[in-house]
Amino acid sequence: MPEHTAVGDKITTLRESLSLSVEELAERCDCDVATITQLEGGSLAPSLAPLIKITRALGVRLGTLLDDDTHVGPVVTRKDAASSVARTHDLETGVGTGTLDFFSLAEGKTARHMEPFMITVNPSADRQLSAHEGEEFIHVLEGTIEVEYGKDTHVLRVGDSIYLDSIVPHQVRGASPLPARILAVVYAPF
Repeated sequence: MPEHTAVGDKITTLRESLSLSVEELAERCDCDVATITQLEGGSLAPSLAPLIKITRALGVRLGTLLDDDTHVGPVVTRKDAASSVARTHDLETGVGTGTLDFFSLAEGKTARHMEPFMITVNPSADRQLSAHEGEEFIHVLEGTIEVEYGKDTHVLRVGDSIYLDSIVPHQVRGASPLPARILAVVYAPF
């Protein structure tokens, strides 16, 4: 039996609170029924593009699925205290050879418009691009990454950054045999 994830449990709870069936949610967010079922059941790693579609269909922010959303004032996250909120594979399909490990830097902050993450980018040969509404800012802290953006590929090393429109097909992947660490701030308009 698949292990349930916090993200899957939250999708189920929100969907049921709106009295939506899996099929109705899938239709609202233009996702496959199997994708919703697998996300809710924990057998599919959550990925950013479908999660954004699902949050829009449910009328919540992305952070609602990725953290506990409890704090009104500022949130301080101490070094090595960031919560692991998701491990994703390919951002569009949820499968692939490389993974991205997300660590929330604003867990518990209510009504935020940005999603700041520390992300470990593991090496990957996968070349599947994804697109979603919003913007992303990425700053490399350790290692080397490649950001494929439309028809261009940008190699970023420690200290480099990129600000991109997420609607353009893109992918972030490791560019060396060792994992890289990045600071990523995602804005997904509601």
